[in-house]
Amino acid sequence: MIQWFFGAPRRAFGLIGLACVGMLAFGLYLQHVVGLEPCPMCVVQRYALVGVAVFAGLASAVSGRSARSVFGVLGLVASVGGAYTAARQSWLQWYPPEFVSCGRDIYGMIESFPLQRAIPMIFRGSGDCSKIDWTFLGLSIANWSFIAFTVLGLLVLGLLLTRKHAKDGAYRGKVSKAA
Repeated sequence: MIQWFFGAPRRAFGLIGLACVGMLAFGLYLQHVVGLEPCPMCVVQRYALVGVAVFAGLASAVSGRSARSVFGVLGLVASVGGAYTAARQSWLQWYPPEFVSCGRDIYGMIESFPLQRAIPMIFRGSGDCSKIDWTFLGLSIANWSFIAFTVLGLLVLGLLLTRKHAKDGAYRGKVSKAA
């Protein structure tokens, strides 16, 4: 199974991109069907997940190893940023501040501000970052997001390192067979 994943980097990056799309779809389900309002940190995590998905998709689409490495590194940076934001939000949930001010109500923003100012505010989120609205197996969305970003980052890092070692190993293998 590990060889199947790490042995074909284009397929692996494609699967990582699909996993990100699935997680984004689940986030939209929680927002629009379940009725959970995303907080500003949730929105940042969504952007990071979109970044990982886009860079993984680009890495799976290109055939050159160097271009794939560049997109892989960018995906790794996006996953580290998402993991940092999720860790910060998890910390806020475990140790909530006395005064919580993480965002405004969407309808209040639209009524109070002109549209060109309200739209960017909507994308900042309106929920409370320290509030735990949903859990699964005792972990909040922020906790699961941290786990997901960490796993995605480790997979991308593994792909980047494995391809580098495979190139060196393949080169050494050809030399030893020729000798």
